[in-house]
Amino acid sequence: MDIKYFRLIKTIAEEGNIANSSEKLFLTQSALSHQLRELEGRLEFRVFHRTRNKWKLTEEGQELYKMANEVLNTIELGFNSIKKITTGSKGTIRVSTECYSFYQGLPKFIQKMGVLYPDIDVDLVLEATHQPISKLLLKEIDMALVTSKPVNEELIEIPLFEDEIFAVLHKEHTYSKTAYLEAGNFLKLHLIIHSFPLETVSVYKQFLKPNKITPLKISAIPLTEVALEMVNANMGVMCMPKWALQSLNISDDIVLKRIGKHGLKRTHYLVARKEDQYKKYIHDFISSFEEDFLDV
Repeated sequence: MDIKYFRLIKTIAEEGNIANSSEKLFLTQSALSHQLRELEGRLEFRVFHRTRNKWKLTEEGQELYKMANEVLNTIELGFNSIKKITTGSKGTIRVSTECYSFYQGLPKFIQKMGVLYPDIDVDLVLEATHQPISKLLLKEIDMALVTSKPVNEELIEIPLFEDEIFAVLHKEHTYSKTAYLEAGNFLKLHLIIHSFPLETVSVYKQFLKPNKITPLKISAIPLTEVALEMVNANMGVMCMPKWALQSLNISDDIVLKRIGKHGLKRTHYLVARKEDQYKKYIHDFISSFEEDFLDV
């Protein structure tokens, strides 16, 4: 049965007469009467008892009225859900990380998001680097990329992938022939990092600090290319994952060494506020991010 007939039955039953019903349905009285006659002809029973001033449902009509309410309510709920989905498909997602090196992989992902989801804007918030979790809780950003699983009931975390940090040094460096670098080796090293604070540098946080080691010298060089030139001149050692070096022009004179006997490995997490996880544009971002970065 067409939806228009359910609306017809519901409106007449609630208005009680054809005059008010025709106004509410934006039909003439003759058009409304024609539709009702057509419906009763198909059903082969009367839907309303007609009197001059009042129309009342027949027993069969009462069942149809119940059905009309159920059908129309279901349709309304469905359209409300669709509206929420459509509305939730649009939004701006502010992203930051705890490490500048991770920004190298984000521009291509943002470009892909722009093609697949033109209504989702992704902004990189560099100012929140090194403190993304606190900025996430303050609602200054919407997503954070970190290497430590946050302990907070307001947040959700999705493990993305595991990588390994290597020491990057010149082939003529003192430790270039060793199988791997021990914590004590760093006591004699010039360590080149991207930026301070030192507690945000993975090799220090996960390897040196637990072993109570502070390198002989530490320099912050924010440009990776410049840091690599210093390594290539045998002026120091930097520590990075292999994937962060792939897009750079690496000299044949540079070698990579494992840090610690079993390597310095870390897991990357994508973190968001729990209250936002069901927003469609957030969900779409997470799904696409997992797809792009799980195989890094």
